[in-house]
Amino acid sequence: MRKVLIVNGPNLNMLGRREPTIYGSDSLAEVERQLTSIAPELGVELQFFQSNHEGAIIDAIHSTFGEFAGIVINPGAFTHYSYAIRDALAAVKVPFIEIHISNVHARETFRHASVLAALAVGQISGLGIYGYELALRGLLRSIEAS
Repeated sequence: MRKVLIVNGPNLNMLGRREPTIYGSDSLAEVERQLTSIAPELGVELQFFQSNHEGAIIDAIHSTFGEFAGIVINPGAFTHYSYAIRDALAAVKVPFIEIHISNVHARETFRHASVLAALAVGQISGLGIYGYELALRGLLRSIEAS
């Protein structure tokens, strides 16, 4: 069975409590429940990881090498400046999709740039937590096509 790592970066453990007008009222546990509920249909095993620490995220990405079919990552604020996470993703050569709950392009200018996007299979932004399901389905479709 294919394995996919779902990575959530800084402050995503605060979903449902943090700025609900931007990020909604669903918790990270709800995101995980929704993805877990569709995993059997998709024939995929999911592993979830969240950290507020860059090095821990890098270690989680490294763990995918040779073990996982893909990654769905919401890097949070690391999106805009973490070349270390970018380099980890490049090193493992595991396909990934970048996800953002809010529409980062409709927010502050600093949120418009992603140092990860050029390596990604795709990027989903602004569709709330439903974007995670779309990212997972899109990632699996991309893997099957390659």
